[in-house]
Amino acid sequence: MTDKDIVQSYITELKRGNLVLAVLGSLSKPHYGYALLQTLQGKRIEIEANTLYPLLRRLEKQELLKSDWDTTESRPRKYYSISSIGIRVRSELLEEWKEMQKNIAEIYLGE
Repeated sequence: MTDKDIVQSYITELKRGNLVLAVLGSLSKPHYGYALLQTLQGKRIEIEANTLYPLLRRLEKQELLKSDWDTTESRPRKYYSISSIGIRVRSELLEEWKEMQKNIAEIYLGE
């Protein structure tokens, strides 16, 4: 395995660990799947549909998200939004993420 492969593997791992936080943070207002995909990509969060949709289903199963179908259009869409449990989990994850960033910065800045 080359250095480049190793680095890419770790970058993928880092991104995967942050996707839940990015999704929960993006769903303060309801989005259907494709709109959420575009929102995340617009914020330079690299995620593909085949990663996002299973993640949405898992978060919904864990009751961090809730969903509602909109059948008023010709094509029904499932809208996702964050649940009250999801808000609490998001808050805790965000605090942990901030603490980890601070601790890592201290390592590199020698504080």
